[in-house]
Amino acid sequence: MAKVTITAGHSNTDPGAVAGNVTEAEITTDMRNIVAYCLRDLGIEAVTDGTGSENDTLRNAIKLIKQGEVAIEFHCNAFHLPTAGGVEALAQPKDKAICQKLCEAVSDVLRIPVRGSAGGFKPENSGQHSRLGYVREGGIILELFFISNPSELAAYQAKKWPLAREIADVIADHIGVGCKA
Repeated sequence: MAKVTITAGHSNTDPGAVAGNVTEAEITTDMRNIVAYCLRDLGIEAVTDGTGSENDTLRNAIKLIKQGEVAIEFHCNAFHLPTAGGVEALAQPKDKAICQKLCEAVSDVLRIPVRGSAGGFKPENSGQHSRLGYVREGGIILELFFISNPSELAAYQAKKWPLAREIADVIADHIGVGCKA
């Protein structure tokens, strides 16, 4: 059986970015759980950094990366201007193609822009991201949307299930497992 690692950014002790009463850790844990469910529905084993509302530390999430054919950790971007938006993925160059496909899928479902000139792909050393342990160990960080952008947050909340299904389909295609019709 194919195996994929899916983790949630931040942890039970680090909420990440906050928008009103919604935290990045809650969003990423929820998306991890839904994507894992969709992957299992496709016959793919999902290794996760917790179940339900559990969200393990980055140190423990990094230890899971090598267990999957691909490893993806969900995050949200944030900025002081509420108009900043879009999706991007940080990874090693070997994962550029899947990053671009993931970003395209998120953009299509949420109707948000893909950031940057490389189809959403950004290497670990781009901009403020100079040292990312998850990427350094071979994982992908998928910045789903800007939690600080009210329109993007609302689109995510309204479409998280279809979004998770699209992400699972991209992963299944990438690892060579047929998607259900």
